[in-house]
Amino acid sequence: MDIFNIDLSKIIDFGRLGKLFLYDERNPLLFNSGLFFFIFTGFLLLYRLLKHHESLRIIYVILFSFYFYYKSSGVYVLTLLAVGIWDYCIGMGLGRTENRVLRRLLVLLSISANLGMLCYFKYTNLIFETIANIRQQDFDPFNIVLPIGISFFTFRSLSYIIDVYRKEMDPLTSLRDYIFFLSFFPPLVAGPVVRAKDFVPQIHRPLEITPEMMGEGLFLVITGLIKKVVISDYISGNFVDRIFDNPLLYSGFENLMGVYGYTLQIYCDFSGYSDMAIGLALLMGFRFKINFDSPYKSASITEFWRRWHISLSNWLRDYLYIPMGGSRVPRWRIYVNLFITMVIGGLWHGASWLFIIWGAWHGFLLVIHKFFRHIFPENKNKPAGKFRHFINVFFTFNLICIGWVFFRAPSLEVAGQIFTQIFTNFHPEIIPAFVDGYLLIVVTMLIGFILHFTPHKYSLRIQKGLEWLPLAGKAFVFAMVIFLVLQVRSSELVPFIYFQF
Repeated sequence: MDIFNIDLSKIIDFGRLGKLFLYDERNPLLFNSGLFFFIFTGFLLLYRLLKHHESLRIIYVILFSFYFYYKSSGVYVLTLLAVGIWDYCIGMGLGRTENRVLRRLLVLLSISANLGMLCYFKYTNLIFETIANIRQQDFDPFNIVLPIGISFFTFRSLSYIIDVYRKEMDPLTSLRDYIFFLSFFPPLVAGPVVRAKDFVPQIHRPLEITPEMMGEGLFLVITGLIKKVVISDYISGNFVDRIFDNPLLYSGFENLMGVYGYTLQIYCDFSGYSDMAIGLALLMGFRFKINFDSPYKSASITEFWRRWHISLSNWLRDYLYIPMGGSRVPRWRIYVNLFITMVIGGLWHGASWLFIIWGAWHGFLLVIHKFFRHIFPENKNKPAGKFRHFINVFFTFNLICIGWVFFRAPSLEVAGQIFTQIFTNFHPEIIPAFVDGYLLIVVTMLIGFILHFTPHKYSLRIQKGLEWLPLAGKAFVFAMVIFLVLQVRSSELVPFIYFQF
């Protein structure tokens, strides 16, 4: 036997290795894929072995984070690296000068670079399309590919520069540490928007992953998977998408159910990713703040924005609303600042006038709520009764649902068709037939909303029970959840909704 003439292709499946290591735009590496959890398990084993080797552990995580982003966005991993190097240098410059003009210039350079890049990738086509429409000309969109998660890591980097400028934290003196902060993979592509002053102090803490952290992290990963695959993807592919693709084919009642379905879908999809990101970080010894707090339980639109996408809401408040004057200006200015903040928040989500309308709708609702709260101040010593609270939650929920129509609809025309069907072609008599024909959809939606409105103490009990289990028990529970996910998921992996933002 000639050992030098062995055909390696018969031993090694190079096709599979290519899928593992090379970027494939049709198959990005997603949290809801079996491949990710297979890779993450191997990553975590070596990560734990490096417990007492801090420098190696940090470099190891950086390399894995860049690998993860490369598998999600390909060559645009260089964009992430460029942002890291650029803002690290600017942060160092801010730390070396007290000259007010120079410090402002450095911050302006960071903001211009980050927002300029963001505007190029996200808004170039919208700007040129709008100009063409005004001139009544045709416009062929430019072939610009949006790097996944660019809105999240640019906002993460900007918060660092602004905090250093405000002297709320010292600039990092190690490029390695800054790249670690910026590229840390769990929240990289869809949030939460992690602040440097919250994350950086954890980098050099001794690696300590308690059984409680493991239990909580695993619980969040499991709930995130169930939200995403079992609820969000199922009702989306089997019902919601059909309604929004052609609302005129369905009655007003079916359109309303489609709107309620999307309301549940986007919550389960986005909070599912956040849960998994926070859970994966916990399994690595890092703790992030909660990003969703049962937002549909809100009794007012103001409360909703304290519970929904909390990291972005706080970012917009601290770096946009407050610098514009916040609540320290005349009342009419407060309303204008609030409205502008929400419109910009809508535009942040994507290059579409529908997102701007969605942001303006929430800005309008916030202004109206604050106006009436000013005229009729709440008595904090006399909380609203249960019935009044229920009515407030009901109306707030439906106002939020109206906004989601603009967020999801592919065009203003489709949004108008949905509202027209609901208000002029409702047909409640089809309800029995609808329940019979979409029984699994109805059951899934009911389960989703019931779980959402269930008091938090019950989920805490399940979490505590998972924390109590030995490692083998935790592994068994997770394996059962993976089995469930494989049984109900669609044939193709469905990307997270917020990947497009």
